[in-house]
Amino acid sequence: MADSIVIIPTFNEIENIENIIRKVFSLAISFHVLVVDDGSPDGTADVVKRLMQEYEGKLYIEERKGKLGLGTAYIHGFKWSLARDYTYIFEMDADFSHNPEDLIRLRQAALDGADMTIGSRYIKGVNVVNWPMSRVLMSYFASVYVRLITRIDIQDATAGFVCFHRKVLETIKLDEIKFVGYAFQIEMKFKSIKYGFRVVEVPIIFTDRTLGESKMSTRIFREAFFGVIQLKLESLFKSYK
Repeated sequence: MADSIVIIPTFNEIENIENIIRKVFSLAISFHVLVVDDGSPDGTADVVKRLMQEYEGKLYIEERKGKLGLGTAYIHGFKWSLARDYTYIFEMDADFSHNPEDLIRLRQAALDGADMTIGSRYIKGVNVVNWPMSRVLMSYFASVYVRLITRIDIQDATAGFVCFHRKVLETIKLDEIKFVGYAFQIEMKFKSIKYGFRVVEVPIIFTDRTLGESKMSTRIFREAFFGVIQLKLESLFKSYK
């Protein structure tokens, strides 16, 4: 039984899903994989179910009806993983923007004492490949904005490449997580710090997808912008004990 599981949310990732799964299983350290698929019409789930025969006991899928959002996909995966006694629970994109090799480095940082480890694009300069400058600037200054409003010392607040020790997810009230897009990533980091957990950023190189379509939208960006203010205001009246 592996102590680590990688949650990969999917919607129309048929170009990437087999390659990303095979890459994770090729690593020197054993990771299990849970795919949370939001009813992809392109057959993503069928590919995963075929691979489950090859990787029996290591690859799992949870299928949901319709596109329900990134945050709810991860929360579904968190609850599934906590029920099965994994110690280290990872978030990772399906599109190779996160290098699976870095899973080992995130896990090692957790073994070294971090409760939450973040694959950070901005902890050592700006390490982003293939993004237009407008998107780099938007992402970078989003993290500056988060630090300004929330006063949390995280360089890459919207990062989606994360390892949680299970005790973090057991402490944060998952049913009270409000947001579903980038604001979800900010909320998880903010609450982890508020509850007193040790958060460490590990430098990575982020490479934009070469296959499939980005799920970024103005609605997701708007949720993050106003959600940060809401998080900060609510925290002033909340106890994190």
